[in-house]
Amino acid sequence: MIRRYRIRGGRPLRGAMRVPGDKSIGHRAIIFASLAEGRSTITGLSGGLDNLSTAQIFREMGVSIDLDDERAVVEGVGLDGLKMPKGALDCGNSGTTMRLVAGILSAQRFGTRLVGDESLTRRPMRRVVDPLRARGANIAGVSGPKEGEVYPPLSVAPLIDDEHLIALEYTSPVASAQVKSCLLLSGLWARGVTAISEPVLSRDHTERMMNALGVPIHVVGPMVVLDPVGWDRRWDGFTWHVPGDPSSAAFPMAAALLVPGSEVTLEGVCLNPTRTGLFDALRAMRAQLAFTPKGEAAGAEPIGDVTVTHGPLGPAMTGGELLTRMIDEVPAFCAVASAANGRSDVRDAHELRVKESDRLATSAGVLRAFGLDCTELDDGMHVHGGAKPHAAEVDSGGDHRIAMMAAVLGMACEGETVVHDVACVDTSFPGFASLMSSLGADITVEESE
Repeated sequence: MIRRYRIRGGRPLRGAMRVPGDKSIGHRAIIFASLAEGRSTITGLSGGLDNLSTAQIFREMGVSIDLDDERAVVEGVGLDGLKMPKGALDCGNSGTTMRLVAGILSAQRFGTRLVGDESLTRRPMRRVVDPLRARGANIAGVSGPKEGEVYPPLSVAPLIDDEHLIALEYTSPVASAQVKSCLLLSGLWARGVTAISEPVLSRDHTERMMNALGVPIHVVGPMVVLDPVGWDRRWDGFTWHVPGDPSSAAFPMAAALLVPGSEVTLEGVCLNPTRTGLFDALRAMRAQLAFTPKGEAAGAEPIGDVTVTHGPLGPAMTGGELLTRMIDEVPAFCAVASAANGRSDVRDAHELRVKESDRLATSAGVLRAFGLDCTELDDGMHVHGGAKPHAAEVDSGGDHRIAMMAAVLGMACEGETVVHDVACVDTSFPGFASLMSSLGADITVEESE
């Protein structure tokens, strides 16, 4: 079944909405609940396919997980309670699932294979395989299009006899929360300290959760240290609420900034400073944003409401530490930048070449399809703003963020836009079309054989 969006643009967006739960936090909440001792209750999960992949993998390793829409009740088995699955563990489209679970499996006394869909099998895994091997893991991938790189599926052989994971001091060449979290999770079983440094601080959800659960972890700048000496290597079950995903909120925000007469409030969004890069970039563009703090959620994550009002925009430069804090929001940023008065730049975004698609190439392709001007660079792009988009017919290429980027640009156009291959949006934002409709967008979902 093929799914598409049909959008008739130009209608102002007004109202309030709650975006799905943060995907990154959801993965980690399920993982820590599965490894807890006792029952945990998690609310606010996205319901997206990626989080479901993580839950299913732990079910297959003997963890009881009762999922009901956005709520999960997890009967944790502790650090020593995982069981050998009957077959390969399917990560679907989720690179986060594969990389984080690889760290856990590397410490087990049973062998496993991690597999994924066609898109995931093209994503690089050497970044986790090499440091895991350095601490004694028996893990391997397969060769692929880039010489020297390692790709899924990943095979993890069991630790046997007196084998164990050893201490690790590792400097990551990229700022990656997935690499950092993989190694920290493996460190829960290791004999010795796990110390991870990265060029700049990446998302710190894992560290916040570990700290909240009493895991002996401390952070010094971009270095994270897990020292298990004297720790009993356990934590109790918990009750956590997952805040709204800023990477999903990026798209209704972008639509509000693109469509005249719009004012939208996104409720209960995660405001973790390692995730607010897009907000900072939009402020630099003089976008009208208002924040109302609402306390904390899972693992001491700050949350709040964000109100976005349409208005004139200037250009902005993104790169370095700022880019790290908005890596998943670059397609939404590019859509907004197309309406700015001047040239906006995206730099230091090499990582987007190896996402679900080559997101630099696909984002540039979407802009051009709508008649907008951009120049693609090796590590980013120039977006030459100020032109008015025209309606277009585009294909997402199976990338959920590209599908939503095209949809919000369509909302800013006169006429009818069609976005093909949008089932992928369920990866992170199930109900995207209906929620946008609730704000006033004219967007319908069509299916055909």
